[in-house]
Amino acid sequence: MNILNLIRWKNLLMIALMQYLLKYVLLLPFGIDITLNGFGFSLLMITTLCLAAAGYIINDIYDQETDLINKPNKVIVGKTVSEKTAYTLFIVFNVIGVLLGFYLSHLVGRSGFFALFVVISALLYIYASYLKQLILVGNIVISILVALSLIIVGLFELLPAVTPQNQETQLTFFKIIFDYAVFAFLLNVIRELIKDIQDIDGDHKAGMNTLPIAIGRNRAAKVTFAIAFIPLFLVIYYVATYMYKQIYVVVYFLIFVIAPLIYLIIKLYMAETKTDFAFLSKLTKAIMLFGMLSLVVYKFVLLD
Repeated sequence: MNILNLIRWKNLLMIALMQYLLKYVLLLPFGIDITLNGFGFSLLMITTLCLAAAGYIINDIYDQETDLINKPNKVIVGKTVSEKTAYTLFIVFNVIGVLLGFYLSHLVGRSGFFALFVVISALLYIYASYLKQLILVGNIVISILVALSLIIVGLFELLPAVTPQNQETQLTFFKIIFDYAVFAFLLNVIRELIKDIQDIDGDHKAGMNTLPIAIGRNRAAKVTFAIAFIPLFLVIYYVATYMYKQIYVVVYFLIFVIAPLIYLIIKLYMAETKTDFAFLSKLTKAIMLFGMLSLVVYKFVLLD
């Protein structure tokens, strides 16, 4: 169980769910030309999860000092799992992820895609060891990687299957995946900033230079408050432009995405304590999950 917590099994399940929804709820039911069979797609999911798990492990290894202050009851590396074991697991997950990425890239006839897995693996290490200490840079980089976990489905499923006849359809569905990736990126940026505010004490002691450390907890909260309006306005625009004819779809977005985003914004403006920001971090993750689950309602939109 300690190793499962080390690799953040709940987060990995969420990544797997997001990728599953993209293939089996968004693409497959509409007869879209796709590249991977069930086995190939399973390998793509395993590849993504292995690299993500490696990222969580190396992050915990480098965060030992800060975690002892920020979340002493949840420290794993150095307590229930030795640092040596953590490094071994990091290497194993990375090797499996990169090798499977190499195989998949050749399987779909796009050997250049292999570079993507190498870059992801490298960025996760650089993020944990250096980038997360820089103002906003680490927040943006890790959020791009979260978005890539969605875009990679479009890259491997749609692009290799493009023909002159289906080009427009393939592009339409790739744009849908990209839109969801942008939503995931923005929500993750907000969540990363909230976590930085929550962890300001430990980060400061470790000599990091996050946004809350640079401008103060209150100002950082106001910046996050302002950024949170971006996904809210984008979702409202998206629903008003593409889904306004479907009342059940609109109701879903109003209840499970737009209303929680408004609540998040209000609470961000009022948040003061570490407990407040811990709650907001969980709320942001829940909004991201319900945002992805909205893919289920696309059959009402695309078949209209």
